[in-house]
Amino acid sequence: MAEDEIREDGKKKKSGLLKWIIIVVLLAGLGVGGYFGYTMFIAAPDENTAAQNDAAGDPAQPAEQLEGQIVALPTFLVNLADPLGRRYLKLGVEVEVRDGDAQAALTKYEAKIKDTLLLLLSSKTYDGLSTMQAKVELKQEIADRLNQIIGNGGVLRVYITEMVIQ
Repeated sequence: MAEDEIREDGKKKKSGLLKWIIIVVLLAGLGVGGYFGYTMFIAAPDENTAAQNDAAGDPAQPAEQLEGQIVALPTFLVNLADPLGRRYLKLGVEVEVRDGDAQAALTKYEAKIKDTLLLLLSSKTYDGLSTMQAKVELKQEIADRLNQIIGNGGVLRVYITEMVIQ
């Protein structure tokens, strides 16, 4: 009878020890997972690395991360290339440029810019500008044309501030 009690106590101690080991391992796993989730999704990015990226002014940095100066272009009013020729487009555009050199180039080549954008806009049709995708493509085309004129990727973004199609 004494031997039966020892065996039962021994079995209980082993199973109890196994339960504690499993609990400790699970808690450690949850702790590591929680820390990973916090650092990846909840915690704010380190301010030192953001300040270093801004201070570097790396020209190879993508345009989405750079902030520049906003320059307003004149409002464009053109006839659209529709068969009956009765539709027109009024477009107000502002351009975000990389630096003062690009801003000076916009002023210097103002006649070329107006000519290029008038030709581009007058080649569009009502159906070609009516969808959201077409407007996004128009912004990209304008940015590409302006970068061809002023060079060095000076235009970061194009903002449409006014658009009337009638």
